Amino acid sequence: MDTSDLVALGARYWLPVYQPRAIVLERGAGARVWDHDGRDYIDLAAGIAVTSLGHGDPDLLAALTTQAARLWHASNVFYTEPPLRLAQELATAAGFAERVFLCNSGTEANEAAIKLVRKWAAAQGRPPERRTILSFHGSFHGRTLAAVTATAQPKYQQGYEPLPAGFRYAAFNDIAAVEAAFAARDIAAVMLEPVQGEGGVLPAAPGFLRAVRALCDAHGALLVVDEIQCGMMRTGTLFAHTQDEVVPDIMTLAKALGCGFPLGALLAGPRVAEVMQVGAHGTTFGGNPLGAAVARVALRKLAQPAVAANVERQAQALREGLARIDGGRGLFTQLRGRGLMLGAVLGEAWRGRAGEILDRAAAHGVLLLQAGPDVLRLLPPLTISDAELAEGLQRLDAALRTAA
Repeated sequence: MDTSDLVALGARYWLPVYQPRAIVLERGAGARVWDHDGRDYIDLAAGIAVTSLGHGDPDLLAALTTQAARLWHASNVFYTEPPLRLAQELATAAGFAERVFLCNSGTEANEAAIKLVRKWAAAQGRPPERRTILSFHGSFHGRTLAAVTATAQPKYQQGYEPLPAGFRYAAFNDIAAVEAAFAARDIAAVMLEPVQGEGGVLPAAPGFLRAVRALCDAHGALLVVDEIQCGMMRTGTLFAHTQDEVVPDIMTLAKALGCGFPLGALLAGPRVAEVMQVGAHGTTFGGNPLGAAVARVALRKLAQPAVAANVERQAQALREGLARIDGGRGLFTQLRGRGLMLGAVLGEAWRGRAGEILDRAAAHGVLLLQAGPDVLRLLPPLTISDAELAEGLQRLDAALRTAA
């Protein structure tokens, strides 16, 4: 089948909740992918911060194929070694965590976090009306009904009412707004991304997370950090919250944890580690041996100092390259983010054109993302080489010149 035939299959049979570009990707190596017609692209999207070790990493492939020859699935009715070892290694790497729940995705990890918060609040004797979770405008925590309610963006919620009760929103990076929310004395937890992803690649301001942590402590609430997109070395440290010098009670992970194999995790600190007992939650596929075997290798490789050094170097090169592309043309008003999680905020003349720019970029052989209509989002593999990044920036420059 040719590309048009395959695209037609998607148009005919997929539930039309996506609007993918009319290319069919077929294989990848490093930070480069090829489509069904043999065209190559520099990948500055990494599957939305997922393929952080690039495409075709030989160690990940070896872990997957070795485990595939042994045991694919047993369910959590039985022990298997890979998820046991992964849980230990995640808890050790995080430092604060005592227990780990493995699942299939970031949304599931956040759903588990919401349930854990409520279970903890109930165990504290709090009535349902005092189990409120505070999240932030611009946040994104997933698509299940509770997670999308925690996601304080109306565009993701419209049409799914009635939404679950027990959520409240405040302005991100506005500690006075957080203080005002606590005044109702019903907050059981604050849930936040150290760097908002879908909300425009917006980092927490200096001191904001520490102030939130202090408010949580003062009011007997939990702090939940959603590191599904910003974690796993994406921002230059294995976990983004460590840059803010806070210790959470709960952390959620996914995306790069499996580097493309679907896997999520909830890490529970001492205040909540023993709250959920047998039967309180579960999953059929979560933490299966295949995913856990891959994630163990991904965790080990992403934690290496060489990867952190590459993130720092390439983040600087990416910022400098985008500044050169702008060249005083007013393309971007701001470059923001941390590490290789970067948002380029479009200038006034370019507002609302992020989708168009992505189309033009793909036509010129470079893949990137948007974070709303006004922000280009760049999330390249953390192992991207100097040559790959330079070529990607060159292609992006050519694409932007056609959009003038």
